[in-house]
Amino acid sequence: MSGLDYETVARFAQQGGTLYFGAVFIAGVVYALWPKHREAFKRLSHLPLEKDEDEHV
Repeated sequence: MSGLDYETVARFAQQGGTLYFGAVFIAGVVYALWPKHREAFKRLSHLPLEKDEDEHV
């Protein structure tokens, strides 16, 4: 049996994908919690609560 069979490739892809998406998630959390972005996220968090000016009744 060769060293590069289906199970080896599948295991590598699963572990690599987990590490990749874990790194993307951590990067997103760090970006969202970075002090420089705090004011923008605070403003955006209140956006759904604002009344629309173009609201049709």
